[in-house]
Amino acid sequence: MKIFRGIARSGDRVPVALAIGNFDGVHRGHQALLAQLVAAARRHRLSPAVMTFEPHPRELFAPGSAPARVANIRDKIEALAASGVERVFIQHFSRRFAALGPEEFIGEVLVAGLDARCLLVGDDFRFGARRAGDVDLLRGRAAQYGYVVEQLATVQEHGVRVSSSEVREALAAGDLAHAAALLGRPYAISGRVLHGRKLGREIGFPTLNLRLAHRRPAAHGIYAVKVHCLGEQPRPGVASIGLRPTVDDTGRWLLEVHLFDFAQQVYGRLVRVELVHKLRDETKYESLHALTHAIRNDAATARALLAPADPPA
Repeated sequence: MKIFRGIARSGDRVPVALAIGNFDGVHRGHQALLAQLVAAARRHRLSPAVMTFEPHPRELFAPGSAPARVANIRDKIEALAASGVERVFIQHFSRRFAALGPEEFIGEVLVAGLDARCLLVGDDFRFGARRAGDVDLLRGRAAQYGYVVEQLATVQEHGVRVSSSEVREALAAGDLAHAAALLGRPYAISGRVLHGRKLGREIGFPTLNLRLAHRRPAAHGIYAVKVHCLGEQPRPGVASIGLRPTVDDTGRWLLEVHLFDFAQQVYGRLVRVELVHKLRDETKYESLHALTHAIRNDAATARALLAPADPPA
């Protein structure tokens, strides 16, 4: 897969079949749409590509009501690659970009910038300043610019449209089984292990620290987890996703993982933290002693939940 920040330089440009969207979580609905994209690309002998936006448009215009993030950019790109996408254009969503009129968006971005020869869009697709562009305008300019427009079917499960909003609701409710069913895989967060304040080590619970890039992660609280990429088998542990209100007032979100029976130094390693069970919401404690007691209870509960089942007699 090739990843571009904005449009590709002329030397890297190839004709593409293009889908546009935020693709937060790359859930089963997205996966079905991407399968249509890959199939269309093969029919037209094009490279399957996605344009996505960073930050989310609502984070620019209405940060107070912007949706929580299901996935970070690394996890999004991995999921897109697994769906067969060959090129990802990460468009910085700025006020200047948002001000492009629909005609400019078609001519300058889709055609001249991305060399899109096939566009896959849904019925409700809108684009350009004030969302003034629609599918009818795209179709009306197809002959002029030499592309085709194909309609994407809405994906439903049990009569309900599969959406990132539904995934967010499942994660907010701690319903990891439903989130996994919507995603088609267990929910996980990846990142590199960072140096922290070493407070966990001082209280007997050393942690792996992963920074969360976004201020509103969809999952938050205390979890039993499995950590991948530290050996042949995932390692069990207990994790906190939150603001650490007992010991930190910076407002910075952090994912902290205490692995059971693990003492290796793995700073800089890329790991994937799979959330298995939500134990509780984050709480602010009156003292470090109370926090330590709560962590001890959480670790015991997570150990019991993650212990392998005894084989049948």
